Amino acid sequence: MAAVDFSRFASVLRDLGVAGSVQVLPESASTAAAAAAQLGCEVGAIANSLVFAADGEPLLVMTSGAHRVDTSRVASLVGAAVVSRADARSVRAWTGQVIGGVGPVGHPAPIRTLVDVWLAKYDVVWAAAGHPHTVFPTSFDELVRITGGTWAEVGDLRRPPRTRAAPRSCARRPPWPPGCTAACLARRTRARPRGS
Repeated sequence: MAAVDFSRFASVLRDLGVAGSVQVLPESASTAAAAAAQLGCEVGAIANSLVFAADGEPLLVMTSGAHRVDTSRVASLVGAAVVSRADARSVRAWTGQVIGGVGPVGHPAPIRTLVDVWLAKYDVVWAAAGHPHTVFPTSFDELVRITGGTWAEVGDLRRPPRTRAAPRSCARRPPWPPGCTAACLARRTRARPRGS
């Protein structure tokens, strides 16, 4: 990995009175799970910086890595008709940073920010420091302070993907034939009326 210059972001943190210092990770931490694995902390202690367009205006949601943002709830919180994930070009224009490394601060102009109350569960939370390989330790209260953000319940706990249950009749049937197509499977798994 080439050397990462985080001096500008570190300067922003110092100017804001943040005690934690920027740390460079050996691997990209573009997801909460990747960051948590490298830091040895719970996924919920990762403060994801997610950029949304709220009626076309930038909105930063600092959410726990354990949460999935509920855009309907967020729209209601900020009084917007539509809240949707910003595209990569908008993220770069609004934050000056790339997706996967967006920090809570250091943007060309202040961005309206919501901070997930779930992060208050942790004494230390980790946020991106302007680059996918950099993070810094902070706290819920400090995130609210440095972003000028509003604390809010922004989402729900992530759930593992649902798996489709096998039809009840599978236990009585032999495995599907090797050449069975999607149409074949559909016929075989079609619900039968009760009592048949």
